[in-house]
Amino acid sequence: MKILFFIFSFFIAGTIHASVLHVGAGFPYQTLDHASRDARDGDTILVHTGTYSGDIYLGNLRGTPSGWINIIKAPGATVFYSGGSTGWHLSDVAYLYIKGFVFENQTGNGFNIDDGNSYDTPSHHVILDSCTFRNINATGNNDLLKMSGVDDFEIRNCIFLNGSKGGSGIDMVGCHNGLITCCHFENMGNNSVQAKGGSSNIRIVRNFFRNGGQRTLNLGGSTGLPYFRPAGAAYEASGLGVYSNIIIGSDAPIAFTGCVNTEVVNNTIYLPSRWVIRILQENTDNERFVPCGKNSFINNIIYRDNRISADCNIGPGTDAGSFTFSNNIWYNPQNSGWKGPVLPVTERNGIVGKDPLFADAGSDNFALQKGSPAIGAGINVGLPFPDYSGVPYSNPRSAGALEFK
Repeated sequence: MKILFFIFSFFIAGTIHASVLHVGAGFPYQTLDHASRDARDGDTILVHTGTYSGDIYLGNLRGTPSGWINIIKAPGATVFYSGGSTGWHLSDVAYLYIKGFVFENQTGNGFNIDDGNSYDTPSHHVILDSCTFRNINATGNNDLLKMSGVDDFEIRNCIFLNGSKGGSGIDMVGCHNGLITCCHFENMGNNSVQAKGGSSNIRIVRNFFRNGGQRTLNLGGSTGLPYFRPAGAAYEASGLGVYSNIIIGSDAPIAFTGCVNTEVVNNTIYLPSRWVIRILQENTDNERFVPCGKNSFINNIIYRDNRISADCNIGPGTDAGSFTFSNNIWYNPQNSGWKGPVLPVTERNGIVGKDPLFADAGSDNFALQKGSPAIGAGINVGLPFPDYSGVPYSNPRSAGALEFK
């Protein structure tokens, strides 16, 4: 399976008539929403040091392909959006580049992007870069970043900390053609990342997850029928790609939940607490939804201990027999006689019972030492191109998130 590769280009103040709109105490605009009313394509909104109130609403703010609107913190500034139900709420937006903000202590969702319930006109071409979403002041189904009906997006170099017990770091409903890369997730509730409601063609690449929730990556989910985008989607998610990530802890690092044509390749999974993988079907309308199936789990390193109740937990109504398992490294340091995982199909070229020889896992250094059985043990695949550190994989490639150097 090939996942679409998206590169978004932008230029700060990218048109000859572009303006810089300054926000902050002593500047022309006191608040971001006031500045946004005067912003035109190619403009930059520059926010200066301060702690600002949440509940900022930006509706129909749209740049153009040649003139993105840039919302960034001023050089050297520290900018917090604290409290409110939502830090920012973006609705029906396009061609926005947002960089450098901290969102904290919200009581609803930390940050919202949606299509304004106009499903045929999604928000699109949005980049979130180097932002922090943390310390949500809620315990229910509250997300640090909620996205509904967003296409052609990128979330990069962001930090997600201390999510709600019942929520996600990033929760996507009906989102398409996206990239989540080089982000850090820690202490999540239900999930670190969830993509459901007809989401498709989203890549999750080169991220770090620690204690990522009940399901670090919920690839699919359970969505009410009125919220699917597109409305007739027969799956919760399709065409997701999980590549070159480091995943530490959580009840289940990987949950395939009503998804199809999704691949989990070249990741390092370290000490999950209950399962390694779950295969589930939570939307059970058999006349509409295809069963969870035709997914793959390839070239991963799984370092698990005796806490695991089942390496692969399979729920009813799935097509687990259509999965592909290949070239994974499975190791249990607490049981030298462990026979390996019980999987729904026979794995091709799996390796069981050999220490992957991490450099220093206790310090989060999962580089492979000389002599590791993971070196050159992977099957060559189209993606990922680089490993977790950005180094290209060798030919033949190693298993896990880091190529041997």
